[in-house]
Amino acid sequence: MRVSAKSDYALRALIELATHQDGSTVSAEELGRLQEIPHGFLQAILADLRRAGVVMSQRGQAGGWRMARDAETVSVADVIRAVDGPLVSVYGLRPEAVSYNDSAEVLQHVWIAARSSLRDVFEQVSIRALADGTLPPAVTSRTQSEDAWQPH
Repeated sequence: MRVSAKSDYALRALIELATHQDGSTVSAEELGRLQEIPHGFLQAILADLRRAGVVMSQRGQAGGWRMARDAETVSVADVIRAVDGPLVSVYGLRPEAVSYNDSAEVLQHVWIAARSSLRDVFEQVSIRALADGTLPPAVTSRTQSEDAWQPH
């Protein structure tokens, strides 16, 4: 899987918003500055997250952005889906919608298994966990082997 800049920026912006647990707003300019996200790109990302019900904006002098839901209820998977669509797609289709001839049919099972593995990690990690710097043990355990850190 390739994590897009859009997903990475969205997660970083949400980590910043989640640190404001008092519900205060943060301007897009401040979010961009804190996380080194280009302003125009960030505005588009925030619009996607607003449509998904993850963030909300407030106009006016005290305006800005804040979480629309508790950061504990927003997963990494929710964010990726909001800004990039399905976790796994095969030439634009969901894995269950892809069809192959008999000799290549097994590939569909590989795509389904890959999506399941991504869900195992991305749906367990909340924005709150990221903001607090604490990952679930099932996710942390996947980073313990030296092999996990090696490019292949």
